[in-house]
Amino acid sequence: MFKSLSEPVRLQILDLLADGELCACDLLENLTISQPTLSHHMKALIGSGWVTARKEANWVFYAIDSGALDRMLCTMQDVTAPKTGTAGRVIRRSRTCCPLARTHEELHHEA
Repeated sequence: MFKSLSEPVRLQILDLLADGELCACDLLENLTISQPTLSHHMKALIGSGWVTARKEANWVFYAIDSGALDRMLCTMQDVTAPKTGTAGRVIRRSRTCCPLARTHEELHHEA
């Protein structure tokens, strides 16, 4: 879900759709991309659950999926919530990459 937002044009598309449903031709009118490129980005946004598509005759209309934000918030809550059964977990530190992972003595000795 989050990876699909790494492309700036996809954020532009979501910004345009924030005002309501638009057809592909309206999106193209407001973006500086080709139709095949729009299709590529819409496939990613639909596949990740951010956007829905509705076909009417020869036109495809896109809208932000109303449940997308709720799903994203639930995912973030699940990822950041304290986990049960991990109270005794030990996080290993490499002690080689960042100053915060090394002790004061180790840093002083290097100087």
